[in-house]
This record gives sequence, structure tokens and C-alpha cells, in this order.
Amino acid sequence: MKKLSYPIIFVHGMFGWGQNEGINKKAPYWGATSGSITDFLSDGGIECYAASVGPMSSAWDQACELYAQLTGTKVDYGEVHSKKHSHKRFGRTYEKPLFEGWNAEKKIHLIGHSFGGNSCRMLVHLLTNGAPEEVETSEDVSPLFLGGKEDLICSVTAICSPLDGTKAYETAEKYKLIKPLKFLAYNYAGIFGRLALGHKFADFHLEQFGLTDSPDNKSNASFVDAMKKMFNTEDCIAYDMYAQGSKELNEKICISPSVYYFSYPFNAVDEIKKKPLNTAFILMKATSSLMLHDSKKSGKPIVGNDGLVDVESAKHPSTEPFKEFDRNDITSGMWNVMPVSIGDHGTPIGLFADKEETRMFYNNHILLLSDAEKKNAETVSL
Repeated sequence: MKKLSYPIIFVHGMFGWGQNEGINKKAPYWGATSGSITDFLSDGGIECYAASVGPMSSAWDQACELYAQLTGTKVDYGEVHSKKHSHKRFGRTYEKPLFEGWNAEKKIHLIGHSFGGNSCRMLVHLLTNGAPEEVETSEDVSPLFLGGKEDLICSVTAICSPLDGTKAYETAEKYKLIKPLKFLAYNYAGIFGRLALGHKFADFHLEQFGLTDSPDNKSNASFVDAMKKMFNTEDCIAYDMYAQGSKELNEKICISPSVYYFSYPFNAVDEIKKKPLNTAFILMKATSSLMLHDSKKSGKPIVGNDGLVDVESAKHPSTEPFKEFDRNDITSGMWNVMPVSIGDHGTPIGLFADKEETRMFYNNHILLLSDAEKKNAETVSL
């Protein structure tokens, strides 16, 4: 296996989890039914970590949580942001960083699956450009919001990510599924997240809203009041994937010129027969069918999807520069869009996927990250 100079930080998607959560020992998010990808890469000499962020939180909140884990500090969601969305400014404290020595000489590669790709984008945006409104308002502003730290990142990889939102949200909305799904998800998170050992098994990171406990503090908020906040807030993953929320997210995020961006779209639709492929995960076939049925019913063109994210959205944000992948011309400051792979939303994380093919997918990507490191080093030396 090709060695890397910089660590990889994996960031899960919606309803996902990280390496320090109990569920990961039974069912690793990265690897799923095909065996832990982080263990496989670590055994091959690759330094890698699987972070844990709020699986139902907004890209902004997730980016703040990711930064605190990487630096071993208290989560600061920002004074302006927190007041706007009526939640606490500070979250939990991380006593030590995810790994030691994160600096310009030891950059990181960020790999996000599903919505994790947007969280990675937001983190890089804030590290690069900061948040001027937070700096102007707060005297004890988080270093994250100061910007000027783009040299801490080498690359961002988005796998099956809703970079331009997802039509699955529109489909779910038309079938009146959004509210009941949110009700079930928030109730589950709130009840489980207040159990004594709940956060150790699956951590929902919703203490800023008072819905769940944090490892160092119990929530003293009314469960009902916290639920009302969650249902009324736009500071959540559901809004960021909605057409308007995704548009606002992309208007806020700017691509970093020195960072290498890669995207991997997957397709689980037979575009000739206009029907879902028989992928291994039956649930993805069902959701893909709903998306296709909705398109037909609405008279819209039939487009490929992976069961949750349409192919075009997974390629690149409509607001940012991109190019088709060229192994001989990997370019920073724009999306290097990989060829569309056959598979559903779970395929690239090893969910009901072939073990060797899953490992080969990451082996091949390690080669690209190695190339990005070389090009980055050449640029820095100029």
C-alpha cells in the first residue's frame, strides 16, 4: 500500500458515527459489512481517524465540532450563529486532540461520505476565510473563525455527497415523510441521548439544543422545549439538504485555492430502462424507486441516483469550479470529478459490498492523495 505523509480524517454522513462510539466496534461506519476500513488502512501504515460529529446537525455545527476534536478544545459554535439559531454557544470539551501535531507541516486529508462531504467543505471554508461576523461580535472568538489556516488542509474528498442538495428530500416532502421522520429521529436521539451510557454507544451531539446530554454535562432543558427547538430550527442537516438550504449553504462556502478536491458520484439506476439496479442493499432500491417515480409523475427528466443522492449533485456544487478527473492533471482549487461508479449510497463504505472491491477503492484513492501531497509540496516550495 502506498504511504502518505499526512493523516486521513474520515467524516461520516447523516445518522453516522465515529471511531469512539460503542456502535463502531460492532458495526464500523467506514467498512460496515466489509470490515473496518480504518483498521485495514492502519495495518497498511496509513495514519487515519474516524471523527464523530452531530449526525443530524448542520454543516456549520458539524464543522465546529470537527475542529474542536482536531485541536482538543471546547466546541464553539460562534456567538452570532448561536444567537441566530437559539442554541448554546459552547458544547463539550475535548481533553486531547484526535491526533497530535496538526500543523502546516502535518496537514490532513478530509474524506466525507454523504453529508460528511459538506461538513468537510465547511471546515475548510472557515479555516480559509474565517467568519468575519463572529470576529466583529465576540472578543474571545474561536481560532476557527479567524481564517488564514488553509495550509492545514491538503485535500477534501466527497463520496456520494449531496453537494447541491438532494432530490430525495423533495421526494420525501411530497410523500409527507419529512415530519414523521424528524419526529422519530429527534425522539430517538433525545431519549437515547439522555440515558446514562447512551452517548457512549451512539453520540448525537445535540447538547447545544439541550436535547441530549454531553459526556461532561447532563441536559437541564425540558425535553418538550428541546424538541420544539429542533423542529423549528433551520440549523440542522435536513435544512442543509433541502433545495433552499443547500442553495444558502453553497452561497456561504467558498472553495480554497490551495486545497485539492475530489468527488465520487455513484449510480444505482439503469438509465436505459429507467429503473433501479439490483444493488445489494434493498432499501436503496426502494428509495431509488421513489425518486424515479416522483420524477416520472412530475414530468421531470429521469436522472441517475445512488438511492439517496442524485448523480449530478454528487459531482460538484453548482457554485464551484470543476473538471473531469485527469490523472495527469490533478488541480487544486476546483473539483476533480471522478467517473461515475456503479453502486448505491452504501457501496463505497462497504455496506453489503464486496470486501476486496471496497479495499481496492480506498487503495486507489490513497494513490491520488499521494499525488496531491507531491503537488502540494511542489507548490509550497515555489
